[in-house]
Amino acid sequence: MSLHRLAALLFCVVLFGSSLYAQNSEFSGTIGRTFVSTQTIPGATFFNHDIHFGDGISFALNYGYKWKQWGEIGLTAELPIVVAPDTDLNTGKNIIPASYKAFFVTPSLRVNFFQAESVTPWVSAGGGYARFKMSGHEIYFGPNPGATNTNTGAIQFGAGLDVWPWQRLGFRLEARDFWSGHPDLGVDTGRSMQHNYYVGGGVLLRF
Repeated sequence: MSLHRLAALLFCVVLFGSSLYAQNSEFSGTIGRTFVSTQTIPGATFFNHDIHFGDGISFALNYGYKWKQWGEIGLTAELPIVVAPDTDLNTGKNIIPASYKAFFVTPSLRVNFFQAESVTPWVSAGGGYARFKMSGHEIYFGPNPGATNTNTGAIQFGAGLDVWPWQRLGFRLEARDFWSGHPDLGVDTGRSMQHNYYVGGGVLLRF
């Protein structure tokens, strides 16, 4: 299944869930960027032997259901979905794919502070699935001889701020770290996991 079809399917699940739990549901959409730190190719002798990751535009959807509340503390079950459609890659030799697409979906629990107020900071943690789809060609020329798809697990840690100027419409700022297996780039960087940091902002709807 392609990333676009999987995202569409999950979006339909989110909308269906919101209709079932209308009084306690929320939905957000944000836009931002995903950052991955530079990785070094051990033992490489060519110039610029680091792999550099672009920070292209990314998109996030999130469905949340308020599960419990204790005074000013609220516990929400949420489904964060992040898509990074174009992460460019660069290094000094023609040995890695030109780019990749990334998709993360990690069912999580979120703790909101000052739940009843118009400004509520929060933290989140969970785990789920990550998929990387590598370009079919390498960075300078020629086809990519390696794998073009990687499926792996992911652990999510996040923090953010929800602002509610109105009862049902608000704004969200969020930062999330999807700690996942790494995409197959055709070289060994000595890592089995990588941090994918998403930072974004957007709108928040309460149903």
